Amino acid sequence: MADIKNVFDISGRAMAAQLVRLNTIASNLANAGTLAASEKEAFRALKPVFETKYADEVRKNGIATTQAVEIVETNRLPEKLYMPEHPSADNEGFVYSAAVNIEEEYVEMMEASRQYQNNIEVITTLRTLMMRTISMGK
Repeated sequence: MADIKNVFDISGRAMAAQLVRLNTIASNLANAGTLAASEKEAFRALKPVFETKYADEVRKNGIATTQAVEIVETNRLPEKLYMPEHPSADNEGFVYSAAVNIEEEYVEMMEASRQYQNNIEVITTLRTLMMRTISMGK
């Protein structure tokens, strides 16, 4: 993968992957309280699938990063709730809540946020080192 050339490429791709992760978390949290008339219609949490991307000469330079390659639904089943008064209730009086674990999403959100911040720190440190190197030549 020739387009991965330096630390900026590595961190930029990693930050983009974490942004995809944060977007799916936001979607999951937004839909956490939704109810559906059937198990099939109920919202299921979304999760990104990451893949390691290597530079063409990874054996020489050790350059690799990550990329979100697809977003998949989880296999978690929605909870069946007895709510006969709800307008979406089926013939037996049941509705199905979104298959989202809010606590799990918050933990994922904190981890993704920290990973994003770590990559910002890498870029900031690199810029500082580059500026110090330039000032050495003056």
